[in-house]
Amino acid sequence: MIIIGGGQSGLAAAWAVQRRGLEPLVLESGDRPAGSWPSYYDSLRLFSPARYSGFPGFVFGGDPDRYPHRDEVVDHLLGYAAHLGVEIRTRTRVEAVTAAGAGYAVHTDAGDQLEADGVIAATGSLANPVYPKLPGLEGFTGEVLHAADYRNPSSLAGRRVIVVGGGNSGVQIAHELAAVSDLTLATRSPVAFLSQRPLGRDVHFWFRTLGFDRLPPTVLQRLVRAPLVLDTGSYRVALETGTVRRRPMFTALDGDDVVWSDGSREHVDALVLATGYRPSVSYLRGLGALDEHGAPLHRGGISLTHRGLGYVGLEMQRSFASNTLRGVHRDAAYVAAAVATHAPALVRS
Repeated sequence: MIIIGGGQSGLAAAWAVQRRGLEPLVLESGDRPAGSWPSYYDSLRLFSPARYSGFPGFVFGGDPDRYPHRDEVVDHLLGYAAHLGVEIRTRTRVEAVTAAGAGYAVHTDAGDQLEADGVIAATGSLANPVYPKLPGLEGFTGEVLHAADYRNPSSLAGRRVIVVGGGNSGVQIAHELAAVSDLTLATRSPVAFLSQRPLGRDVHFWFRTLGFDRLPPTVLQRLVRAPLVLDTGSYRVALETGTVRRRPMFTALDGDDVVWSDGSREHVDALVLATGYRPSVSYLRGLGALDEHGAPLHRGGISLTHRGLGYVGLEMQRSFASNTLRGVHRDAAYVAAAVATHAPALVRS
């Protein structure tokens, strides 16, 4: 069984495959099995406490109520990879997956062709950021960064910056930049906040207690109409006091100017686009497993087009927690069970 991607989703898939008596081979394009985590912005912390963010049989040490920093997560992933003891090939980028008899051939950038009875795609989305179609963006003469490329505020200090997007990343980055730059947060609707600690308990305690984490995506989409920003209070206060200035989305960019909805214009030095991501699975395009937009054709992580092909770590794959540290193992177990039925030759005797 070949697993493409060695971050949190790939390691969860390796755990699930291993539990079913199969030998997983994990292919990771980076130099270590930590996925996208080393590439996130410097100040990033988990939204969920350590007690809810570990792996089965491999929990975070230290204070269980703290919110681990990005680098702690990287170390945790590396430790978990060693704990699993599965074969992981780093610096191995998958270029394509093709059909080969009853199974698959996985083609790497080194020119290797690896045969597999089953494949699990677990490559996340950071490598495929969404750039929205903003009027005038192509001719904008300032700097354009996606949140995927943002690391810290130092390069934008003292400049006129607009952050586009009202989700967690957009609000966090805007809050950080407001201390060093002339900052505006541009969103299509007012920012919606969710208290990090309602009634004195972290919101993830309530998610687990009330079963919110396990609700199917169709139910969630009816309940939650807009992105919710987790907040201990500082972000809401920053917007209410004007420390972070928020304006309705601009209508156009013109050279190095932004045109606001009221017709006023302002010079802007840089845009930071916190506008989301799409699954990074272009290596499956030739297989015919994706729709016209490059999204997987699947139900709950099980391919609708090919037996023995599954996905782990897609947003809203089976629940609100599908692409999070606290929820990915549930999906991995579900997908591994389905994909394993197509890979009897790999079952250990």
